[in-house]
Amino acid sequence: MTSASTFHQHLVENLRALIREGGFTAGTKFLTEREIAERFKTSRPTANKALSSLVSAGLLEVRRGAGTFVREGVLDYDLERLVSFTDKAKAAGKKPSTELIEYRRIHAKEAPPAVTEALRLQGDTTLVYMERIRLADRTPVIYERRHVVSSLCPEMNRSDAKHSLYACWTEKCGLFITGADEIIHAVNATDTEASLLQVSPGAACFKIIATGHVDNETPLWHEETLYRADIYEFRNRIHGIAGNHAAMGKIRV
Repeated sequence: MTSASTFHQHLVENLRALIREGGFTAGTKFLTEREIAERFKTSRPTANKALSSLVSAGLLEVRRGAGTFVREGVLDYDLERLVSFTDKAKAAGKKPSTELIEYRRIHAKEAPPAVTEALRLQGDTTLVYMERIRLADRTPVIYERRHVVSSLCPEMNRSDAKHSLYACWTEKCGLFITGADEIIHAVNATDTEASLLQVSPGAACFKIIATGHVDNETPLWHEETLYRADIYEFRNRIHGIAGNHAAMGKIRV
């Protein structure tokens, strides 16, 4: 990574920290390009690039003729990287919390076949099964069912499940999370799911089925997670078509 790109990344992270901890609540006006340049001793084009990165990430929005504001209303799901719900909620100016519905140890043979297959398990492997509701400003936004291979994170306990699991796995258990394979569906909430998420039965939701990996692509968890579509939106940056320039040379009009 070049020094310029390193500085840009550090600047973006510093601005993220300001949003989380600097009193910029959802809906408030954020620093201007000039204020960022002066505060962080950089050029205005560099400040503008950092602001654009945060707009692309969904943390800020530009209101024509008014300036740049901290976004409110929706939470963003980053399709490019794993981001803690706790961090995302704080960055959006919301207070995160977790309601733990269930936390127990089971044998792999008790888990659904899709889980044992995804986690590549044997029948005697011990799993932790948990169900959680994630809340933002006391509003339920995510309903999660998760199986975790307990031998990979023996330090994890019930109390950890009430907070950020990513923080537990990386900081407490010393694991290196390499990523997750995800499938996203548009679904309608069942009566039970609707009750837990405080929406109407049949309400539109996003359902993510994912398997997360650590170290040398070792499966650590499998989850089925429901996101309220009225609160969450999924964002991604689509890059250009591979070989686009070469293809352009072959176009005939």
